[in-house]
Amino acid sequence: MTKTPLPGRRVRGSRTGRPLMALLDLVGRRHALRILWELRNRPLTFRDTQAAAEVSPSVLNARFAELREARIVELGEEGYQLTDEGAALIEAFMPLAEWSESWGAGMGR
Repeated sequence: MTKTPLPGRRVRGSRTGRPLMALLDLVGRRHALRILWELRNRPLTFRDTQAAAEVSPSVLNARFAELREARIVELGEEGYQLTDEGAALIEAFMPLAEWSESWGAGMGR
């Protein structure tokens, strides 16, 4: 099992574990961004997240473990949800999401 990418740990692209590189390694893992995106508005159970993100149970388990260790996701009473840090991360991604919509429209989609 691979270690969760965290600041200060050696991660893909950085021997020193710079925080940005750790974040990019973490969210660049298969289905991680999709899981975060699905949790952006409300908590979801494991099964609801699995269905929404179209991910296998084993991969979802691995991503949840990593995202929980990174303190971006937590398991609450209603299911998995973003922590305050996770919500801040999604907020930071919103300008990128808006840019991508403009870019996509310009590409004739």
